[in-house]
Amino acid sequence: MAAYIFRRLLLMIPTILGIMLVSFAIVQFAPGGPIERVIAQLQGTEVSATARISGGTGGETGGAGAGATSSAEPIQSKYRGAQGLDPEFIKELEKQYGFDKPAHERFLTMIWNYARFDFGESYFRDISVIDLIVEKMPVSISLGLWMMLISYLISIPLGIAKAVRDGTRFDTWTSAIVIIGYAIPGFLFAVLLIVMFAGGSFLDWFPLRGLVSDNWDSLPWYQKITDYFWHLTLPIISMALGAFATTTLLTKNSFLDEIRKQYVQTARMKGLNERQVLYGHVFRNAMLIIIAGFPGAFISAFFAGSLLIETIFSLDGLGLLSFESIVNRDYPVVFATLYIFSLMGLIVNLLSDLTYTWVDPRIDFETREV
Repeated sequence: MAAYIFRRLLLMIPTILGIMLVSFAIVQFAPGGPIERVIAQLQGTEVSATARISGGTGGETGGAGAGATSSAEPIQSKYRGAQGLDPEFIKELEKQYGFDKPAHERFLTMIWNYARFDFGESYFRDISVIDLIVEKMPVSISLGLWMMLISYLISIPLGIAKAVRDGTRFDTWTSAIVIIGYAIPGFLFAVLLIVMFAGGSFLDWFPLRGLVSDNWDSLPWYQKITDYFWHLTLPIISMALGAFATTTLLTKNSFLDEIRKQYVQTARMKGLNERQVLYGHVFRNAMLIIIAGFPGAFISAFFAGSLLIETIFSLDGLGLLSFESIVNRDYPVVFATLYIFSLMGLIVNLLSDLTYTWVDPRIDFETREV
């Protein structure tokens, strides 16, 4: 197992490099960029999403070559809206944002810094990228972890109960609830909850914004806990709706497949009761597929899946930060969050494989090729 873990850790290096290289290359052809954003602010205009930069590469990605030119016209024509600005000022902007260097040099410098977890400074916020991510982390941790915990604690027992009672009234009406929950978009359900319970047209039981109240620091510890969950109730319910339905049906179908296999009939013929058969033989085999889907569900809920919920409930987390950074062309934040999310995804996948061996010791990754 140690050799397998070592090989997987080594495999993470080219995987991360590939992800970052492809993303970096795509950005080179994306229209607009931080320099154009500064120019637009100075000119009092907005840069169109379809703006095209002459020179073929788009954005500031061709800045390395132009930074060495001395004539005013190439520099001014390179950026949309730059006509009339001092060419030396444009050069200073390129140097400030690092676009006075070739693309390959910028990429290698970025990878070397990221390997040391040095993510630099945000272009448009007076704060380091790592401090900015840490500042937004509590919201995403709260939403992601509690949503996953509640979803799994409800979905797995419910899925097992549905599999054992397959075809009964219990299975029918719970399936109807699960399907309805799956069909309702999380953001639409969030709006409904706000209207119903957060000071909309009916009740005013829950707060509408923030992770905690303004006076949270002055509250005693037990009231801090209550206030924290009071703010989280509606967002977590909104996020868990779709995951709850998916995991429940996945658990049911997985257990049904195992229950119908021959080894279950053999166990029953040996005199084992249904509980012993279910939790002694079926459980660990049926749970493998649930464990396999955990990393993707975790990463989705922890980072990307909370964007709309964060916006609706005015929660300033990583999902909203990533979206705003892409829109504002804040590349240090964009690439840093991508790097961290990808790295965590690879680590969670490795932990998932290790969990396989804990659930079913018969699985041996040591004998498999990576």
